[in-house]
Amino acid sequence: MAQQREIWGVPLQLTNFNITVALLGGFVSLFGLVSFLLKEHFYLSEALIALLVGAGFGPHGANWIRPKDYAGCHEHGVSAVECADMLDALTLNFCRLVLGVQLVLAGVQLPSKYLRREWRSLMLLIGPGMVCMWLATSLLVWLLAGSGSMPFLHALAVGACVTPTDPVLSAVIVKGKFADQNIAKDLQHLIVAESGTNDGLGYPFLFFALYLIKYTDPAQAMSPWLVLTWGYTILLSIVYGAIVGLLGKELLHWAEKRNYVDRESFLVFAVALALFVLGTCGLMGTDDVLACFIAGNTFTWDDWFRLQTKDDSLQPTVDMLLNVSVFLWFGAFLPWHAFELNAVPGLTTWRLAVLGLLVLALRRLPWVFAMHPWIHQIQEVRQAVFVGFFGPIGVSAIFYLYIALDFIEQHLSESKKVPRSDVEHLGETIRVVVWFLTVCSIIVHGLSIPLGTVGYLAPRTFGRVWTDSINSGTSSADTRQHRRIPLFGRWLFHNRSADVETSHRARHFAAPGAEPARQQAYIESPPSSLGHVEAQVGANAPLRPKMPLPNGQEGYGTL
Repeated sequence: MAQQREIWGVPLQLTNFNITVALLGGFVSLFGLVSFLLKEHFYLSEALIALLVGAGFGPHGANWIRPKDYAGCHEHGVSAVECADMLDALTLNFCRLVLGVQLVLAGVQLPSKYLRREWRSLMLLIGPGMVCMWLATSLLVWLLAGSGSMPFLHALAVGACVTPTDPVLSAVIVKGKFADQNIAKDLQHLIVAESGTNDGLGYPFLFFALYLIKYTDPAQAMSPWLVLTWGYTILLSIVYGAIVGLLGKELLHWAEKRNYVDRESFLVFAVALALFVLGTCGLMGTDDVLACFIAGNTFTWDDWFRLQTKDDSLQPTVDMLLNVSVFLWFGAFLPWHAFELNAVPGLTTWRLAVLGLLVLALRRLPWVFAMHPWIHQIQEVRQAVFVGFFGPIGVSAIFYLYIALDFIEQHLSESKKVPRSDVEHLGETIRVVVWFLTVCSIIVHGLSIPLGTVGYLAPRTFGRVWTDSINSGTSSADTRQHRRIPLFGRWLFHNRSADVETSHRARHFAAPGAEPARQQAYIESPPSSLGHVEAQVGANAPLRPKMPLPNGQEGYGTL
């Protein structure tokens, strides 16, 4: 129902939809104005910023984004249980949409036949790697969240939700200037492929624990786990995704060859394919997330579509809009109060904080580091540390959280959706722990690159500036200007060698139309105001033979 108010005789429609759309559009617009600065210079992701903005404008902040109103919870006759169910279903479907589109686009980004060529490295990460991540996380949850009194099967269910690495946050790590300068291409492809495959393989870990909780008899629990989870959910989704991807590739190739498809439809085809796979797999009840990734990878199996759309910005734009929207929703919908006040015995805030730190440190890093000698893409110790640390927990964890809650409601509850006595606190434990670990991962992984860059560059920069000031012994205007380096300014991510090369290129090859005397001055001797670093590089650089300048003069170029 619209909330009408009149201010100075002007009727206002203060509906939740209008407010939410206005905030979303305003945030995307304002963020877009400084997006290059934030992402390429300060290395801040839109996920972290959107989460904080959503929390600030959500029910625990300004209360402008009201998820309960959007789900219709305030309508007459809607109980609190029904409201919670509608919000859970809305969040689950939102996660499915974002993951489906993200994973198809991730599969499209991989080179030709990547899964077949690099299956050995992937099998290490999604085989023993995922098992170790699952067991390590479950053990930490059992010790801290349950104070040792929680059944270990319950801890296995909680740990399964956060075992997969999130493809949405992983994609942020392998994009942009930081990735181009610090992460090798084959390592970027490995991170994308691993996040896509293991995200869909969270079902076996989760339902292994849930079926054992349901049946208590291991022999009885293994039958549905093998047949339904592995056979129907996993294998069928792989086959279906591969067939749809290959069929979509052939149809699009056929239509493009005959000029039946325009450019706009050609570019949006991958997104449409994601929606189709997502919907049809949802109708069949299979693993739509894994099917989307397989469909995206087989869709570009011959690299044709990837190369055709390599320089296009439509797919990254759709990806960015979905990511911003879902993390805004997370910030507004997060059960912040449950981190302090919840129904789980012994689950206090300090236990959650310790659990978050230990999970981020021990969930993935030790196992990737131990396996890295057998993963040829990881060639150095620092690369092993990087891949081991950056295994973010995000949208995929929330997706499995609500899959688990739905199973508890459907199969582990008595009449009126009341959980069985043996799983009375399981749903609340999963909800609180998974949400808290997701927030910890978004914040820690979102700030680790900028803070790490500050810690690496700041001492070196201050040391260089201090040495320059001592050696120069002058207080000229150029020296004072050289020392005025802001702590959080452009120098923080400045490529010194690139500037030196640019200055020499500008110095030795003057622009057309410049005065001959000034050109000759730049050619013969470099200006002293460049500082001793540039002067030393220019003096020691080997010189090429004289080269003709645009206006007929000759100059020297550096090698």
